[in-house]
Amino acid sequence: MNRRAFPVRLPPGGIITLVYIAFIALPLIALFVRAVSSYSLWDSLTSDITLTALRLSLVTSLISMIVVVGAGVPIARYLSRRTGPLSRVIDVLIDVPLVLPPVVAGLAMLMAFGRMGILGDALDAAGIRLPFTTAAVILAQIFVSAPFFIRAAKLGFQAVPRELEEISQTLGISPWRTFWRVTLPLAWPSIVGGLALSWARAISEFGATIMFAGNLTGRTQTMPLAILSAMESNVGAALALAVILVAASVIVLFVLALAATRAAVPAGRLE
Repeated sequence: MNRRAFPVRLPPGGIITLVYIAFIALPLIALFVRAVSSYSLWDSLTSDITLTALRLSLVTSLISMIVVVGAGVPIARYLSRRTGPLSRVIDVLIDVPLVLPPVVAGLAMLMAFGRMGILGDALDAAGIRLPFTTAAVILAQIFVSAPFFIRAAKLGFQAVPRELEEISQTLGISPWRTFWRVTLPLAWPSIVGGLALSWARAISEFGATIMFAGNLTGRTQTMPLAILSAMESNVGAALALAVILVAASVIVLFVLALAATRAAVPAGRLE
């Protein structure tokens, strides 16, 4: 047999990788082809429902990420330097939303913060109503997305050699400045990667949102919920919403991945 007839030979791992990539790419290609072939695509892209859902998704996910990063960085930093039984219990509790079905998460939040929930009377007394509001969308996004960021940031902090921090403090630099000048730059690629995963999870959240926040146009109807509603009456609008959601997710993931790659260069030099 002439070996030149088969100039390229892929290992089994390469073949499986190509099959998997094709499996992922084919539905996305089909989605874009069907959306582009729709005569009402532009009208659907510029409709009030689409723009309202897109604006709500972007605003709520941005607020969610600010909260997740603000709270997640100190949590991840704390857990990265703790190895006792308490830290392991906290680790497990933080990871619970990763394996919890989103619908169950939404129902649990409703039982905690709803009018008939555990904190319902206290919230009513304070004049606070969370379920079926925009605030509920943000809380649902934080609940399901925060573990992705905390887990990635924790791994980033754990990868920072303690010797560098100790040397920095030996030179008279305060722990706070050491964190900003040594620890954070070295952990930055992992933090940015965690932010990308967390944001993608937040903006695509569906189950917890529909259970805890409902599907109210202009108030709680995010992009995934708008797709569900559009499928009942206008498939073209659903395709337009889906294309926007996929495009926005890919763009943000690409930008954050590029930022993480660039951040890894100076971090590598610090080591």
